[in-house]
Amino acid sequence: MQFELTKEFLENLTDALDRNDGAWIDEHVVPLHYADIAEIMDQLDSAEAKVMFTHLDEETQGDVLMELEEDVRDRFLKSLSSKEMADHLENLDSDDAADILGELSDDKIQEVISQMEDDEAAEDIVDLLSYDEDTAGGMMQKEFIQARMEWPVNRCLVELRRQAEDVEKVYTIYVVDGLNKLVGILSLKRLLFANPKNKIQELYTDKNIISVKTNDSSESVARIMEKYDLVAIPVLDIQSKLVGRITIDDVVDVIKEEADKDFQLASGISEKIESSSTVWKISRARLPWLLIGMLGGILGAQVISGFEGGISAVPALAFFIPLITAMGGNVGVQSSAIVVQSLAKGNDLFGTIGKRIAKETVVGLINGLLLAILIYVVAYFFAFPKLGMVVAISLFIVVLFAAIFGTLIPLILDKYNIDPALATGPFVTTLNDVLGLFIYFSVGMLLLNN
Repeated sequence: MQFELTKEFLENLTDALDRNDGAWIDEHVVPLHYADIAEIMDQLDSAEAKVMFTHLDEETQGDVLMELEEDVRDRFLKSLSSKEMADHLENLDSDDAADILGELSDDKIQEVISQMEDDEAAEDIVDLLSYDEDTAGGMMQKEFIQARMEWPVNRCLVELRRQAEDVEKVYTIYVVDGLNKLVGILSLKRLLFANPKNKIQELYTDKNIISVKTNDSSESVARIMEKYDLVAIPVLDIQSKLVGRITIDDVVDVIKEEADKDFQLASGISEKIESSSTVWKISRARLPWLLIGMLGGILGAQVISGFEGGISAVPALAFFIPLITAMGGNVGVQSSAIVVQSLAKGNDLFGTIGKRIAKETVVGLINGLLLAILIYVVAYFFAFPKLGMVVAISLFIVVLFAAIFGTLIPLILDKYNIDPALATGPFVTTLNDVLGLFIYFSVGMLLLNN
């Protein structure tokens, strides 16, 4: 049965914590899924969370730590001593422990690592911290199953049992040579059904081995695992030696982070922020695009002022300004969003820029024509037939240009190593607003003055 955190449960829990009623916690909290326990901890203060945390077994403690919201986890860890933190980190996978430590100061990292009793775990964490967090090396975990190609099956099974003690999920066995270079992979099924006297080199496959290097970007890792539908991928150093693996749960985190980043960029937020970020950081992230939007508004006002005489002669021209600006911005964002999505998947679209623009031009022609006809009919019924013709022609041109610019701008930004997600926000919208107003008033002056 799915757990639901209610106000009544939270009140009973806080009462139990106040009474130091460990039996109630053991009965009602400990059996819950670690995700549910993390949800509960989000609602407690650090002191209460610390007491409840002590009732959990080591494995659950590790799972709960990784499930906590980042700001809640940071606050909770700050309530622990270096020794307590070290004890908890030793129960985590190396990549998770490194991720948590990476959020601390250098002095604090050294202090915590010095308190760790497991020297091998400490060494693994230090090694992972040496890589940039946005690379395969920063994503990988040091726990994996490997076998030497010269081992017989029975020896491999013994080693498998030993190594599996430190590996939470076993997806495949990586086969290495005497220099620890990856030479192939071996499925568990084939190993279990093999003759115990056979050598591993007789069983593994060396075809279509998909791997990544430690310096590969996290985005490229995500694309590779998505493309080949992998649940885990081996990580090699510059000498092609096996140094770790990346599992699907870490890749999902990368995909989520990239989606969040692109969404924020498209919304005009220039740096990563969380709900818990400071007022100054949130303001700093939003202000650049607000300034660009304001500049666009000033340019739009300049365009309108340049046609002041025409608007005075035909005041009804002002009625359709919101329509022109809105449609130009909407079409531009639609076109750029498709391009940005393709670029995010690793597709190189710049080489086919002509084909891409031609396609969007056809789409713009079709949509622009249909919208132009519709707005002319609407204007005709409102007794504005001549003005309706102006709006229809302007809308047709605006939609066509917005589709082209919405496609072209993110491709150009990507060409010059600027995140194309920037193009889907105020940039495209502002550009199309100004261009749309200029086209609208130019067509209006041309037709209405004749």
